[in-house]
Amino acid sequence: MKLSNSTLRRLPAEVKRPVYRRSGLTPGIVHIGIGNFHRAHQAWYLHRLMQQEKAHDWAIIGAGVRRRDAAQRAKLQAQDWLTTLIQLAPEGPSAEIVGSMIDCVPVEVHNAALIERMADPAIRIVALTVTEGGYYVAPATRGFDAVHPDILHDVANPNTPRTAFGAMVAALRLRRDRDYGPFTGQSCDNLRGNGAILRQSVVSLARLTDPGLADWIDNHCSFPNSMVDCIVPATGPNERALASHFGIDDAAPVAHENFRQWIMEDDFCAGRPDWDQAGATFSNDVHAYEAMKIRILNGGHQVIANPGEILSVETISGCMEHPLIGPFFRKVAMREIAPHVHAVPDMTPEAYVDLIGQRFSNPGIVDTTRRVAFDGSSRHPGFVLPIIRDALKGGRPIAGLVLAEALWARMCTGNREDGSVIEPNDPMWDDLTMAAVRACETPQAWLDQQQFYGDLARHPEVQAGFAHWLRMIWSDGTEAAIRAYLTG
Repeated sequence: MKLSNSTLRRLPAEVKRPVYRRSGLTPGIVHIGIGNFHRAHQAWYLHRLMQQEKAHDWAIIGAGVRRRDAAQRAKLQAQDWLTTLIQLAPEGPSAEIVGSMIDCVPVEVHNAALIERMADPAIRIVALTVTEGGYYVAPATRGFDAVHPDILHDVANPNTPRTAFGAMVAALRLRRDRDYGPFTGQSCDNLRGNGAILRQSVVSLARLTDPGLADWIDNHCSFPNSMVDCIVPATGPNERALASHFGIDDAAPVAHENFRQWIMEDDFCAGRPDWDQAGATFSNDVHAYEAMKIRILNGGHQVIANPGEILSVETISGCMEHPLIGPFFRKVAMREIAPHVHAVPDMTPEAYVDLIGQRFSNPGIVDTTRRVAFDGSSRHPGFVLPIIRDALKGGRPIAGLVLAEALWARMCTGNREDGSVIEPNDPMWDDLTMAAVRACETPQAWLDQQQFYGDLARHPEVQAGFAHWLRMIWSDGTEAAIRAYLTG
């Protein structure tokens, strides 16, 4: 049955659906990035509030600034902005229809419609899921990348910006000039200090064209830090078949694991929904939660996805079943990552490693190694290298983490050990491939990518360990290198 408002009542009884009147919802949030994670996570939390007859004035207006967002928008518009969520629990899947999104801004090169929508005083939160690499952060310094071509375009064309941040600056200029007041900028991406990074991107960009506006934004807008967590695979034939299994014809269904977590600072300058009543947590110590999750889950993903790609293991659960990759994750996580993570209420780092191991191993989650290995040029500097720096300061072991870097370099040559081709999987793929090929003969050529490694490139322990592992990978193979690490 084609998913739409008119067919909701005719769906099978086992499918959960909105009990609220969607025609009575009014907008309060613009969310930039209408991909799977947002619809399985933030949109679901708001939907759960609406199911309690709350937050009906906080409905979501979707938005996008990339060309492919237009195709996603068309799919969602054809089904009245509804999404089928399929929960993949070990005991079997279940389905729920989420209706908290009520519209989506047309995708335009100049972003005029998006700017006007964000300038609407009814909008009190502008949220984003634009991936870890979408914030124009220089990997080595973690500062704002003011010379990126997209940023240079927005500086030259502040009224017709190309980026989400340029559109936010333009909208905030209108709100200030019209005396509508500020909105909260809410990052929902996997970044440590994501609110602070969003503030850096918006305020730094504004300062390049209008220092007075930059000061107004910095003084009046809020950018709460948060930690978001839910494994959400890309949608493919398997996910569409699962929706069909429940009698639903959904052009863009979303599958997700049976786990969610959302920790955030309670810092919203223009109000907020009561997300805590739907299971989210407001905390003044988001940093501890996000460090645990980003280092063990996101860092752990990078530890296993690169050897998985090299060895032609297609899924993350398959990597965990592998006789070497699964133990590799556990040893690196317990010995080299957990010591640099603080406990949070009701969870020690060691217990969290066990939890993540169980989640990665869930065979119902068809999460591909390719998806997890995507954009390593953002994920390794964000998730792995900070742990190496902390370990070096504290005199702790780094052998497994450095091996993970060597495996990344090996993967970026573009070929698996069985001879098959790894298709480009990073915005900087060509540069990474050239460095990886040079590193086959001279391992230091990989570390000399200063934009990623910075001071680590000249650290003797990193240099020696990286050269040792990369040479072993090329001479004896990936499995031999991992086995050597595991045996000590």
